[in-house]
Amino acid sequence: MTHLTPEEQKELRSKLEEEKGIVTKELLRIGRKNPINAADWEARPEELDIQESDRNEAADRIEAFEENTAILKELETRFNNIERALKKMDAGTYGICEVGGQPIPKERLFANPAAITCTKHADDI
Repeated sequence: MTHLTPEEQKELRSKLEEEKGIVTKELLRIGRKNPINAADWEARPEELDIQESDRNEAADRIEAFEENTAILKELETRFNNIERALKKMDAGTYGICEVGGQPIPKERLFANPAAITCTKHADDI
């Protein structure tokens, strides 16, 4: 992390921790941790007051579950990227492109503190 000052590192850690809290709340709103694999999240179906014999209402419930699954997947990916960035900070490897090995530009890190690649390699992962 030599290209980041201690103040920049502190600010980026704060941003990551704040975003982790927000993402965690959203994950808990629509999902739960998988009891078999604590690193995995699974969607919860919407709590609807329906009669299971009504096909339209049952279809609505399935559709809501599928929407939650898609949203949860995006949130889970973001959560994992945040966790990864925080671990890299602790290890002293934060801010280094995982593809090319060069420092990730500060502008990119401040725009996306969980970035793992420089803009040159952003599409490679």
